[in-house]
Amino acid sequence: MHDAIPEADLARAHKHFAVECNNRAWRLSEQPLRNAAEDGEMLDAAHAAAFHWSKVGNELNAARAAMLLGHVHALLGHGDMALHFSRDAFDFVTRRESPAWEVAFAHAVLANAAAAARDATNHCAHYAQAKSLGAALDDEDRAYFDAMFRTIPSVVGE
Repeated sequence: MHDAIPEADLARAHKHFAVECNNRAWRLSEQPLRNAAEDGEMLDAAHAAAFHWSKVGNELNAARAAMLLGHVHALLGHGDMALHFSRDAFDFVTRRESPAWEVAFAHAVLANAAAAARDATNHCAHYAQAKSLGAALDDEDRAYFDAMFRTIPSVVGE
């Protein structure tokens, strides 16, 4: 039988791994070229981040994890899964007052999911909105946005 881990230590561990897995998945997602192993790691890291946030996070953490999952699934061509997660994140972000960078990301990720699902109409609408919102961000936020946005096809089928 294992010794019980104190709740506070377990919560710290979950938060640590949520942040580490989240950051790893985003870094991998921004790479212009990944091999199959990196694609698998990116997907595993995104799901692991969501799992750990589910143990210690709040609704905002869950929405951001869904955004990451939507983006990763879109990059891997999993259109239905990408739309599922992206819509959840988009709905959360747009039904509350959210920072400009988060709204830009939500539109961009939904555009990516729509592209993966071959939905040209939604892709076009969200891509244009993301591009406009991203251009208005301050330099620091725009740098993060641009790193992600350049991974999204500008046209469905690219």
